[in-house]
Amino acid sequence: MKLFITCPKGLENLLQDEIERLGGQNTRQTVAGVYTEGELELAYRICLWSRLGNRVLMPVAEGDVEEADALYALVQQVDWLAHLRPSGTLTVDFNGRSRAINNTHFGALKVKDAIVDQIRTATGQRPTVERNQPDLRINVHLHRGKAVVALDLSGESLHRRGYRLKAGAAPMKENLAAAVLARSGWPFASSEAPLVDPMCGSGTLLIEAALMAADIAPGLFRQRFGFSRWLGHDGRVWTALLEEARERREQGLADLLAVYFGFDADETVLERARENARRAGVADYIRFVRRPLEQLVSPGNDVPGLLVTNPPYGERLGEASSLMFLYRTLGDRLRVGFTGWEAAVFTANPELCKVMKLRADKQYRMFNGALDSKLLLFKVHERDESEQKAPETEAATGLSEQAQMFANRLKKNLKQLARWVKREQISCYRVYDADMPEYAVAIDVYPGHAVVQEYAPPAKVDPVKAFSRLQDVMQAVPVVLELPAERVVLKQRKRQQGQQQYERQDQTGHFMEIIEHGCRLQVNLHDYLDTGLFLDHRPVRHRLQQLAQGKDVLNLFCYTATASVHAGVGGAATTTSVDMSATYLEWARRNMELNGLPKARHKLVQSDCFKWLEQPHAERYDLIFMDPPTFSNSKRMQDVLDVQRDHVRLIEGAMQLLRKDGLLIFSNNYRRFVIDREALSAFDIKDITPQTLDPDFKRNAKIHCCFEIRHGS
Repeated sequence: MKLFITCPKGLENLLQDEIERLGGQNTRQTVAGVYTEGELELAYRICLWSRLGNRVLMPVAEGDVEEADALYALVQQVDWLAHLRPSGTLTVDFNGRSRAINNTHFGALKVKDAIVDQIRTATGQRPTVERNQPDLRINVHLHRGKAVVALDLSGESLHRRGYRLKAGAAPMKENLAAAVLARSGWPFASSEAPLVDPMCGSGTLLIEAALMAADIAPGLFRQRFGFSRWLGHDGRVWTALLEEARERREQGLADLLAVYFGFDADETVLERARENARRAGVADYIRFVRRPLEQLVSPGNDVPGLLVTNPPYGERLGEASSLMFLYRTLGDRLRVGFTGWEAAVFTANPELCKVMKLRADKQYRMFNGALDSKLLLFKVHERDESEQKAPETEAATGLSEQAQMFANRLKKNLKQLARWVKREQISCYRVYDADMPEYAVAIDVYPGHAVVQEYAPPAKVDPVKAFSRLQDVMQAVPVVLELPAERVVLKQRKRQQGQQQYERQDQTGHFMEIIEHGCRLQVNLHDYLDTGLFLDHRPVRHRLQQLAQGKDVLNLFCYTATASVHAGVGGAATTTSVDMSATYLEWARRNMELNGLPKARHKLVQSDCFKWLEQPHAERYDLIFMDPPTFSNSKRMQDVLDVQRDHVRLIEGAMQLLRKDGLLIFSNNYRRFVIDREALSAFDIKDITPQTLDPDFKRNAKIHCCFEIRHGS
C-alpha cells in the first residue's frame, strides 16, 4: 500500500530516514511529509514507533476535482462498507480549496454526504459524525485541482504521545523535541553521557531523550489509534508489534543509566514535569531540581554530555532585553562549567543567541507551529586566556571599563540632585535620562529599588552592541545605588499602540507604598510598563494639591488617580476621576483608601472620556486636570484618540464643565505637540511647562507640555 506521513516543516529529512529504518520502501520527501510504500505492518509500525511524524495517511482515491459534484463522485468510488460499519462514526478533515470549493467546511460536508449517502443506499442505515473519537477519520487534501482521499490510520496526531497531560505556558511538541534531539546526535554512543536541560519546563526534551535512549516506542502510551475500529484492521499483526515493543522497553529500561537532569526556576512546572515523567515510565531516570539559570553547573560526571534547551523567545513588550540577559547567562554558564560538552539551543529568535558569545558549529531550520525557528549546535571549548583575565579596573570594582564610565555619570547626577532630594523629602525621582547617547535608558529611583527603562534601539543598531551597553548599565546601577541586583527592574520603552500602555507585563502582584507631598500612593515596579505614578508630573500634582482647598475637582484620563489623591489631601470638597480601565480604577480606589478619602465625596467613574464629556452633566467644576495619552485605539474607546488632532475637542468639552472662574490644567507627553490657539481663541491659554519640571527632569524639557486654560474675559 501507499502511505503518506505528515510532519512539521523542516523535519522531512529526519522523517525519511526514520521511515526507511522502520522498513519503508520507495520513500520520497515533499513539504511537511514523506511518501512511502509497504505492507499494513509498516503503517502500524510507523504509528507505534515514529517519533517525528504527525499523521499516517493511507490514500484510497485520488482524481481531478474542481467542482463539488466531482468531489462527491470521487469519494463515492470508494467502497466505504469495507472500512466502516453502517452504524459507525466518522469525521472528515478537509484542507485545500478550488474555484468552486472555497470553504473547508463545505468541502468536508460534501465528503461526508458522499459517504453517508452510499452506506444508507446500500444498507438503510447511516453513520454519524463524531469529532473526538470516531471509528474512521477521513483526510481529504485538495490542491491545484487534484484531490486525494485518505484514511487517517493514526487518529490523533502522533505527537500526542499520551504521557503529557500538563504542560507549561509554551510547550514544545513531542515530535519537535525528538527532532531537536536527533539533530543533536542523541542518543550518544556512550551510555554514560549525561543530558541536561537548564530550563526544562514540563520536561518534554528530557522525557523524549530517555524514551529514545531506552528504545521505548512513543506509541506505547496511546490507548487508541485511527485504525483501532477500522474494518481493515488486522489485530494479530498489531498485537505482535505491541509485544515486540514491550519487550524492547523492558530491556531498554534495564540498560538505561540515570544521567538526566532537568532544572528550572519554577517549582510548579517542575512538578508537572515529574508527573509527565511518571506517566512515561522514566521518572526514576530523570532528576528534576529547582535551580535558577545563574546557578547552573554540570552534574559532576567526568563524561561530557549534551545540554539541550528550548529557552523562551517571547515577543511581549520589553522581553527582548530581559531575554538577552538570560541567553548571556546561558552562554556564561556553558563556558564556565561545560567544557567539552555539546550544546543545542532551539529558538524562534536566533538573534538572542548572538549574546551567548559561542559560535554555532551547525544550524538547522525548523518550524515550531507557524514560528520559523532555528536549532543551533555548539561545541563548548576551553576558554582562552583573554576571557579568563579581567582588566584591573574590573577586578577592583566588579565593573568593566565601559560600565565604570557609565557609573561615573550616574554618581555625578546623584550628587547634583542630592541637596534637592533631601530638601524636598522626595523618595521617587529620575536620576538619569539618556544623558549619554550610547546609553539610551531612563533610570528612576524608588525606595530601596530602581527601575531601568531601555529606550528601544533603532533597527539599524546592532542588537548585540545595544545589549552589551545595557549590560553595562545593569552592572553599574546596583553598585552606584548600593542595591541588590534583584531590586533593579528592567523594562523597555517603545512607541505604544492602542492598549499596549495598559497591558500587564508580569504577574507579581507586588505593590509598594511611597509618600509624595504627604500623599500615600501605591506603585508596582514589575507588572506594567508604567509604575502607577508618572514622576514627571510631580510638580503638577503638587500644584493641584495647593489649589484644591474647598473646590470641586475633575480628573480626566485619571490613570491611578494620583492627581485626585493630591487634590483630596489638599482639601478638595469633591473629586471625580474618569478612566476607561477597570484595572487602574481599582488601583485608584486603593490609593483613595490609603489616604482616608471617603467614596461619597471622591467618585471613580469607568468611562471613555470622549463619551463622558459628550453626556449631559449637571455638575460643574472649579478645577479640572486632563492628561490624555498621545495615542490610543482601545476597543473600549468610541474613537481612535490622537492628542494632536483631538485636543481641541477635548478641551472644549472640559471647558463646558468648568465654572466661570475655574482653571483647567491640560498636559500631555507628545514631544511635538502644538496647541491650536486659533481654534481655542475663546479661552486664555498660558504655557506653564517650564514651571512643571523639577530638577530631575530639567535635562529632558520635552518630557511633557502643560497649559493653564481659563475662560476668556
